[in-house]
Amino acid sequence: MQRRSLMFILTLLVSLLAGCAAGPQIDKSYSALSQDSRVRFLVIHYTAVPFDGSLKILTQQAVSSHYLVQDKTGKIFGLVDEQRRSYHAGLSFWRGHTNLNYSSVGIEIVNEGFKDTPAGRVYIPYDDKQIDTVVQLAEDIIKRNQIAPENVVGHSDIAPQRKTDPGPLFPWKRLADKGLILWPDAARVAQKQSEFMLTMPDTLWLQSRLASVGYQVPQNGQLDKETTNVIAAFQMKYRQAKFDGAPDAETAAMLDVLTTPLPSASKCAAMMAQPCSR
Repeated sequence: MQRRSLMFILTLLVSLLAGCAAGPQIDKSYSALSQDSRVRFLVIHYTAVPFDGSLKILTQQAVSSHYLVQDKTGKIFGLVDEQRRSYHAGLSFWRGHTNLNYSSVGIEIVNEGFKDTPAGRVYIPYDDKQIDTVVQLAEDIIKRNQIAPENVVGHSDIAPQRKTDPGPLFPWKRLADKGLILWPDAARVAQKQSEFMLTMPDTLWLQSRLASVGYQVPQNGQLDKETTNVIAAFQMKYRQAKFDGAPDAETAAMLDVLTTPLPSASKCAAMMAQPCSR
């Protein structure tokens, strides 16, 4: 009898402990309409070191990333769950938001970045298979989290004073062709470029338009080092053939097109008494 009582007590204790370990019972049969993903940004990087070093740094040191894409093979390593914060962005700013580690997903691409040579800085090409994988991964992340096209950025966009990755060889146009990022219409750029070749906007105009795109940039009308760094970051993304940070008509035209949306068809018809081309 005593043994049966002891067994009953032990069974009861095990049941109670199991209930405590399971936590509170939550009814999830309802779902609120007013909700969206906590992820608002996708940030693309290069690692600047080979694969083994990249994996060690991103798993064993103070920096991390949600994904690492290997060179040559294009293999994807998931290092941090998307619902958890990884430490890839550092001191950062985009479109009024700071500390983007809290609200972004980071993709690190194994690529050594650049080499400084007597002839100047030379950027290292990406592997084709690796880029195919990155584009597919980016598209999946963007669609699942409903990330806006203007919030798909490089590390150099959110930290232009200290970062240049993913560099001028990353094919942003491939993302644009899938509708994943904003891209200036070539015909409109050509038209504005011819205008700006006659009269260039002043520096304060450039600073204002760069801020409209999303960059943190001085608004002082001075072509200082901070401003040229931001211009170079913009050029590395949209005009990769030349990214010296110098203002020119083509850069100004791209900025103008990106920050001046076309009027809606109804407004165009009212203003011009004819349909608008898109």
